[in-house]
Amino acid sequence: MRVSRLMLATLRDTPADAEIASHQLLARGGFIRRVSSGIYAYMPLMWRVLSKVINIVQKEMDEAGALQTLLPQLHPAELWEKSGRWKGYTAGEGIMFHLKDRQNRELGLGPTHEEVATSIIGEQIRSYKQLPINIYQIQTKFRDEIRPRFGLMRSREFIMKDAYSFHASEYDLQDTYYKMDKAYTNIFISCGIKTVKVDADSGSIGGAASQEFMVTADTGEDLILKSPDGNYAANIEKAISKASPPLTLKKQETIEVSTIDQKSIETLCKEQDIDSSQIVKVIVMVAILEEGKDQPLLISIRGDQEVNEVKLFNEITNELNCKILKLSFIKEEQLINQGLAPFPFGFIGPDFSDSALKNAKTWQNKFLRIIDLTAADLQNFVCGANIENKHRFHVNWSINKYPSKTIDIRKAKAGDLCIHDESQVLEECRGIEVGHIFQLGRKYSTSLKASFTNEEGIEESFWMGCYGIGISRLAQAAVEQNHDEKGIIWPISIAPFEVMISIANIQDPIQAALGEKIYKQLIPQGIEALIDDRNERAGVKFKDADLIGIPWRIVVGRDAPSGKIELIERAKAFNEVLDAKAAIKKLIEEISNQKTF
Repeated sequence: MRVSRLMLATLRDTPADAEIASHQLLARGGFIRRVSSGIYAYMPLMWRVLSKVINIVQKEMDEAGALQTLLPQLHPAELWEKSGRWKGYTAGEGIMFHLKDRQNRELGLGPTHEEVATSIIGEQIRSYKQLPINIYQIQTKFRDEIRPRFGLMRSREFIMKDAYSFHASEYDLQDTYYKMDKAYTNIFISCGIKTVKVDADSGSIGGAASQEFMVTADTGEDLILKSPDGNYAANIEKAISKASPPLTLKKQETIEVSTIDQKSIETLCKEQDIDSSQIVKVIVMVAILEEGKDQPLLISIRGDQEVNEVKLFNEITNELNCKILKLSFIKEEQLINQGLAPFPFGFIGPDFSDSALKNAKTWQNKFLRIIDLTAADLQNFVCGANIENKHRFHVNWSINKYPSKTIDIRKAKAGDLCIHDESQVLEECRGIEVGHIFQLGRKYSTSLKASFTNEEGIEESFWMGCYGIGISRLAQAAVEQNHDEKGIIWPISIAPFEVMISIANIQDPIQAALGEKIYKQLIPQGIEALIDDRNERAGVKFKDADLIGIPWRIVVGRDAPSGKIELIERAKAFNEVLDAKAAIKKLIEEISNQKTF
């Protein structure tokens, strides 16, 4: 390929909307072009990268026994209504683009394909003898992101590989899950990127177990906690740990103390000379339910800890056994709308009375009470007195006469002890999610009535798994992990080209002839070569070469009359002046070794 025919258009200035290095470099290198907010065109160089990623993914999926297919992007609303996800995905801050056709039927552009895949398999597969089945596709997905950002990292249209497996038993599901785990590991190694496997929350997809594959990067949107020995890693939403022990509060008789204007934990500790770990703080929230009355919540947690809202959401969902749209903190205006008197915010104790809710219009008249383990372990603590400007000191849990559920809802943090090995202190880093695998169980097959006949001739719902890789996100994540101040450094396995031949002066007939000769010798050897035959200054060509990040570069310049060229390895800033024949031989050997590795 010749640069003069490549439609290459590099930028010297960084686009204003590009916040992170990988987005800046892909835009400046001419790999992507912004069409609208969160919508990008993949230019020829980028498409070559994506094609290589796709080939690697296809190879591993095929070897894992998955069958490639292509499912529709337009989804009928009734499928999503059966699974119970239509409202959540289309109402309010839902991420699904949706529309009506000329017959006024509702449709959605697929952000994911669990419903469609389940419906198809449920109609076609009837017997356990036909199982297991694992189908996958590589296609464009659509998500109406509230705030598209970081280029291809969080865009409204993107390329994804998603797979869906169907099984006769949970054991068989787990077997495929581990096979996909291995396939994903191979994919990321083959793409030349380093990933960390972390325990993850299943989110709106649902399921019993899930695991994310993260590319570690300072600009990653996800926070990861991991042990130094590498034996434990989890997304902050899923992470569990052992909190540091609280400071002991000397046991005395319970007293009520005036704490005027001491609503915050920080102020209370400063004014009363106590530690936040000696306090039980109480948070009042409300679960907004899809149907029926909303449920008020009373959350008790140790004063030095924070609530993990994802853990809380999951626990409340299981407890209420109904669809929750969201959790929100109760505010004064909500109390007014409910016809309730003001709460003594900042001074509420874990025994705050249900009578405060007796006149609520659309709320349940009793709190669902949750006590975090860190609070439950306190034998002697400080808490609100349920009266404005008053706290109680030297209290124990005998004050709480209401039924309460004690569970882990705290947010794990760096510095906590690893639950698997308390000699390991958790560290934090940031990551970019490039893959996610789920054990879905029977959530979708049950709701969509997709079943098969088992060995006893009895109808039962499929066991399911799903497995996703963000193809376009992975390509940008590779840049985020592999770049320097000059530009991109592509791993050779997904680089758009393997070598770039830069002719310093295309008008010099000797340089031009030698460059063409080398180019024509490399192509038959299976080397993907790009020759820069533009009539540009040498400095422009060299800067462009560094920016677009081709792994190897041959510079044909002033030494051309003697048959010598400069061989440069982009990743190592290695350069060597060699005879052209020796340089070609060395280049082929090096590329062969790197591709084998």
